[in-house]
Amino acid sequence: MTSSSAGGLQQNACPVDGCRVEITNAKHVGNQVRLTWKTNFKPDFSKNHVHVFWNIYTADQVSNDAKARGVVQGEWVPTDDYPAYVTGGAVSTAKRGKSTTLCVTAGDRLHNVIDSSIVDCRDVTKQL
Repeated sequence: MTSSSAGGLQQNACPVDGCRVEITNAKHVGNQVRLTWKTNFKPDFSKNHVHVFWNIYTADQVSNDAKARGVVQGEWVPTDDYPAYVTGGAVSTAKRGKSTTLCVTAGDRLHNVIDSSIVDCRDVTKQL
């Protein structure tokens, strides 16, 4: 790991416009949803990866530093699965409440969301 000029740890492979995750497809698989996505970085669980969450939470809430962001921490699944992920655990369809929208954003190795303004969501009503 290298140090940035500000003295913090450098995040892996975030372009200057930020780490982006774009959902490209959603399919019904059993009682879950299989998301396919593309990223502009190489997801690596020990570095930058993908946070998957239902839109009952905001991107700020699906971060280990949610309290510092002034919000109550929500539930999400961190993953480096690429290019597809099947919902389960904290983002299983049973945990969605009334939500029909799955979202993704990039998280760092500490499971903090890198930039909560960079989020992609997909309505998966037809896949439920």
